[in-house]
Amino acid sequence: MMRRLFLILAILGIGCSGFAELKLATVFTDGMVLQRDQKVPVWGWAEPGAEVTVAFAGNETTVKADATGKFMVRLKKMQASAKPQLLVVKSGADRIEVKNVLVGEVWLCSGQSNMAFTVGRSKDFEKEKAAANFPEIRMFLTARQPSTELKDICTGSWSVCSPETVGSFTAAGYFFAREIHNTLGVPVGLLHSSWGGTCIEAWSPMESLEAYPSVMEYKAGYDRKAATFTEEGEKKRYAEALKKWEAQVAKAKANGKKGPKRPAKRIHPHLDQNYPANLYNGMIHPHIPYGIRGALWYQGERNAKTSAGALLYRELLENLVTQWRADWNSDFPFYAVQLVNYRKEQVAPVEDTAWAFIRDSFLKFHKEVPNVGIAVGIDVGEAKDIHPKNKQAIGYRLAQQALAKTYGKDVVAGGPIYTGMKKKGGAIVIRFDDLGSGLMAKGGALKTFAIAGADKKFVTADAVIEGNTVVVRAADVADPVAVRYAWADNPVGCNLCNKEGFPASPFRTDDWASTGE
Repeated sequence: MMRRLFLILAILGIGCSGFAELKLATVFTDGMVLQRDQKVPVWGWAEPGAEVTVAFAGNETTVKADATGKFMVRLKKMQASAKPQLLVVKSGADRIEVKNVLVGEVWLCSGQSNMAFTVGRSKDFEKEKAAANFPEIRMFLTARQPSTELKDICTGSWSVCSPETVGSFTAAGYFFAREIHNTLGVPVGLLHSSWGGTCIEAWSPMESLEAYPSVMEYKAGYDRKAATFTEEGEKKRYAEALKKWEAQVAKAKANGKKGPKRPAKRIHPHLDQNYPANLYNGMIHPHIPYGIRGALWYQGERNAKTSAGALLYRELLENLVTQWRADWNSDFPFYAVQLVNYRKEQVAPVEDTAWAFIRDSFLKFHKEVPNVGIAVGIDVGEAKDIHPKNKQAIGYRLAQQALAKTYGKDVVAGGPIYTGMKKKGGAIVIRFDDLGSGLMAKGGALKTFAIAGADKKFVTADAVIEGNTVVVRAADVADPVAVRYAWADNPVGCNLCNKEGFPASPFRTDDWASTGE
């Protein structure tokens, strides 16, 4: 009788405090992948105090919804299974069935446009499309949702990989997943939440950013704009801009030329995707604490506008990882893509740019933060395109990090990583980790090494491999104190790698301040 009363009240539009329809968090939809070997959380909302039963693969648990209507159960640990199964959630007469559920490895994929970059835009797409018959690889695509408040609900759905769907998959994530799937033989789920052109601050919780004065000043700039923003004012401004644009287009057309782009409408500054914490609130928080093995990160371009911002990135990246791990109550592995080569080819022995310094931030992060790694892509970029099409190499290198460090496979994780130096006469000897089966110079003599004395003036250096070290010297620098390698936006020709073919990360042995922007 009470249920019939609730239904009547709902139909009539009459409020009834405490009543809630049975609902699961958005990520629990058909085609999903659950994380194996973990007590997987399943949560949602029901009538406050109501009993809720969750059943999956012979595992059934009943709990009561709390005073706000939220409930959560944790399924027992499960082995990987490619058999499509049914997740059933019941409360009273309400019942939800989630179909075609697999159990395997789940990875969160986040960042900006190079993570959003799809398989359909990658090199050799037609070939990749024809071969993409991987029904055990699935992706949940999170809809864009900036928010100044923490969100529990987002919009999105799972896609099963096939030649018809693979074009919309995150390319870096897909090529990673394919390698993991083929090596481990288990289903792989990608929880994809990215947005092009966004900064790391937007993906971090607000409270954690208060320790960084420059970030708070960045936030204050948005707040000042918000204080004077009105919908009426924006409507007036846009009408004037549109009128001016129409006149410019007409003039250009009369002269046989192409006119300017149509002006864009401005949104409230607090709704901007780059307002600190907005994407964490709207696009990460709704997924916490969905069972994941780890996270993949491809971002940094937005934070490489100045050398100061690039240097701060080291701390902001560790902060993001620390906060996400706390949210999930797990020290899960985190693998990031170091920014690849881009822009004009290197000319000077070293070029102090923000991109060079942010690569150094990635390298320090790799060396100093537990259970993380970077995929080096200094050889796969494109001078005129910030979005390199060779995402196959990026995904493969991310996968090697995970296979070696997370899954314990006997594979080489990546390329040479600078660990230290010592002076030897008029030369500097460089030491490395991640040697694989040994150092090598790809395609001839080593290039893009530079050396400097106490005057901090770098010159092009001669560099040779001696055993597991590289010896660097220059006739013009009798008493060297520092070496840099591949230190520029686009160090074309950098060719130090290990015999497995993984490129060495750019590095510097000094800590001198930037002479660039």
